[in-house]
Amino acid sequence: MADGVHVPVLLAEALAALAPAPAGVYVDATFGRGGHSRLILERLAAEGRLLAIDRDQAAIDAGRAIRDPRLALVHARFGALRAALGQALQDEHWAGGARAAQPAAATDSNRPDPSAGAGAGLADGVLMDLGVSSPQLDEAGRGFSFRSDGPLDMRMDQSSGLTAAEWLATAPQEHIREVLERYGQERFAKQVAKAIVSARARGPIERTRQLAAVVGEAVRTREPGKDPATRTFQALRIHINQELEELSLALPQALEALRPGGRLAVISFHSLEDRMVKHFFREAAQGARLPERLPVRAADLPPPRLRVIGKALRPSERECAANPRSRSAVLRVAEKMAAAA
Repeated sequence: MADGVHVPVLLAEALAALAPAPAGVYVDATFGRGGHSRLILERLAAEGRLLAIDRDQAAIDAGRAIRDPRLALVHARFGALRAALGQALQDEHWAGGARAAQPAAATDSNRPDPSAGAGAGLADGVLMDLGVSSPQLDEAGRGFSFRSDGPLDMRMDQSSGLTAAEWLATAPQEHIREVLERYGQERFAKQVAKAIVSARARGPIERTRQLAAVVGEAVRTREPGKDPATRTFQALRIHINQELEELSLALPQALEALRPGGRLAVISFHSLEDRMVKHFFREAAQGARLPERLPVRAADLPPPRLRVIGKALRPSERECAANPRSRSAVLRVAEKMAAAA
């Protein structure tokens, strides 16, 4: 795999899960370099529509090379999916096609709730491919990787928020330790946090290789083939970009955006992300849970909102060999249930 070229993970499996209908409306909540979006567009007819969202301006700029009137590109966090869908609906051509793609006869079970947000019940499928893209990792100036020296930035949206260097310059030692433990599962979090605070007292930590060297001094042992700084960089990236918080916001908004029968497909790369997706799917598939012995008939309870489709999927050995970054990927799929009549 060449540097800077993003190879979508579980591409065929994700498209099979979404099963795009020619006249459907779909949301690619993490556009990246458009690998999934391009295949979805190939499946759509002229009246089909695709909304692609990304918080990285570089991804949006790259996406503008796709000159397709069925595609709406929105620069936004996927945790702002509802607002991004509302923004796309302001484009009369895109919005007209999206509405035309919906079933002609709206029944009580598939009519969107008028009190819900813009675009509620509009989408036939939502895809989320979480984590960081290859161009972000391979571009030294983004600061996501220690393999090349660059400024310690790590922001997916470089137009807002603190850089990793700025956060490390002032964060209390205990907070650094908590971040490393929670997001990186770093067993040497205490030692690394102490080393960072000690190093910054001698001068600012502003470069990726500089931080990697500090971590390397604090972490004396590591799994074979893994750099001592791997977990620290992962933890800082997740924290700086509030990735788990964004996911917690995006999942219910994706469910709201789906029409009954629409599917939500999520590819995660971190155990905490996958656990969050798994629990969200499970709870939505269980329906309302009331205290025992409450005098309510099962038929009177609100029905489940999701139906889990199949088991979690992982990349094949062939895909892992061709793209080592796919090794930790997990795909989970669920389908929105019809509302009660």
